[in-house]
Amino acid sequence: MELLQPAGWREALEAKAAHPGALPLWGGTDVMVDVNFGRERPEAILDLTRVSELAGWDEHDGGLRVGAGVSYARAIGELGDRLPGLAAASRTVGSPQIRNRGTIGGNLGSSSPAGDALPPLYASDAEIELASVRGSRRVPIAEFITGPKRNVLAGDELIAAFHIRPATGSQQFSKVGTRNAMVIAVCSFALALHPDERRVGTCVGSAAPTPVHASEAERFAAGALDWDGGAPLDDASLARFGELVAGAASPIDDVRGSAAYRRHALAVLARRSLAWAWGEQCA
Repeated sequence: MELLQPAGWREALEAKAAHPGALPLWGGTDVMVDVNFGRERPEAILDLTRVSELAGWDEHDGGLRVGAGVSYARAIGELGDRLPGLAAASRTVGSPQIRNRGTIGGNLGSSSPAGDALPPLYASDAEIELASVRGSRRVPIAEFITGPKRNVLAGDELIAAFHIRPATGSQQFSKVGTRNAMVIAVCSFALALHPDERRVGTCVGSAAPTPVHASEAERFAAGALDWDGGAPLDDASLARFGELVAGAASPIDDVRGSAAYRRHALAVLARRSLAWAWGEQCA
């Protein structure tokens, strides 16, 4: 297995073009597990840790461009006030050591339906910036991930960054696992209020082949919320929202939980998340 260590972004793109089967690596928190267990045997490892262009983030035209090499720990410490949903999800990832090494770009590249960083990106309609020696393109996250651990990356492309709007309203993330920490989600749920658009964003994680928007629930909540007066939500509206979120999922039975349990848990997470978010929004 060859190890490629480009010193800059252009060199990294050239290396990927020359070795389409090379597996990108930054933190290695997913990659090395798969390699150690024999689930991955790439022709080469493309070590991106020397590519400083991937490690930064900046603000531009009212939005954020966050490099693929930004870690969970940095998302918490540096972006928590701008992206509270992503920060909340990042706090649930592994141990402090994993959060220091693992990156949001790595979570995107793995494209697991259980990826903790993904639902907040869906709820805020993030776009993924992909690059190659041929140029760059931006893909909505809902179109980027196409199935379990599958995405639209071409053989010569790397994830450069994701683009996202800073929060304009309350955001929530919650998940159910077999213990409180260092656990793969049985199911998860992200919610983002967009009061400037009178819109609600959602995403269900670990309960379908990909993370999914609960579109009908979003429309229901947007119509049920009193955007002008801030009146509390009634229990019936919260329950209906939970039902619609659960209905958007297509879970399976596996070693971590049954499909029926996932649907029940999602309904609970959804109604609690909406109640918390609306209460915070109106505080």
